[in-house]
Amino acid sequence: MHSKREWAWGYLLIAPMALGLAVFYLWPIAQTLYLSMTESGVFGGYTWVGTANFAELFGDEEMYGTLGNTMLYSVLVLAGVPLSIVVAALLNVPGLRGLSVYRTLYFLPVVTMPAAIGLTWSYLFNGEFGAINHLLGTIGIDGPYWLGDERFAIYAIAIVGIWSSIGYNAVLFLAGLQGIPRHFYEAAEIDGAGRMRQFFSITLPLLTPTTFFVIVITMINALQVFDLVYLMVDAGSPALAGSRTIVYLFYQTGFVQNQRGMAAAIAVILLALILVLTAIQFRLQKKWVHYE
Repeated sequence: MHSKREWAWGYLLIAPMALGLAVFYLWPIAQTLYLSMTESGVFGGYTWVGTANFAELFGDEEMYGTLGNTMLYSVLVLAGVPLSIVVAALLNVPGLRGLSVYRTLYFLPVVTMPAAIGLTWSYLFNGEFGAINHLLGTIGIDGPYWLGDERFAIYAIAIVGIWSSIGYNAVLFLAGLQGIPRHFYEAAEIDGAGRMRQFFSITLPLLTPTTFFVIVITMINALQVFDLVYLMVDAGSPALAGSRTIVYLFYQTGFVQNQRGMAAAIAVILLALILVLTAIQFRLQKKWVHYE
């Protein structure tokens, strides 16, 4: 049995972290839940409206379109995870020269300011003088107005999202690859397995814990995308309807229209969506993640 003194020391040691968790996470969540059931006044103050904000949101077609855009963007960005695995596998080749240089180049987008990334890619995707359409024109393809067309804007933004996340994910996968015991590959070589067979029979199965972590983190980040949409698509552009995400809708509602109660309801819906999708992934990971 632990003495009261030992229990007191234990509570004292966890107190700073518990206090930070309560102040910076639990209290804001509770406050957001409360605000989501209120309506903000023009001159300040809040009026309790219950679930009226949620009822209005779920009856709004714009909300469903926004959720669809967010889910589409998330799926497209998740498609970049296999690319990160390939990049990590190439960087893990024994005796590769300049490994630190390659790591730096691939990780550079992660430490670059989102504003710089968004503005740079906006110029590249420009429909009239952008480099991407110029390259397409050299092979006889008439490039679209990527960021001005509702049909293409979300795909252009997703390309930037994939490009931005490959470096970070590749570093995680590289750490996972280097954690796989070498004797598995040695045994496979003795049995006559080639590199491709080793990759699909050894590397991918033993890399599934890292893959699961990367998928969860990438999905959560994708569901919260805002900066790329805000920087790459003009507020008055017709393409905004096809690229507006749920966080962008939160920004418009809360900071442009000053409907703080409605914005809080949008934040609660986003939180619930993230929790549900993450719980589903944790449930499904039992069927495909291998922990040796």
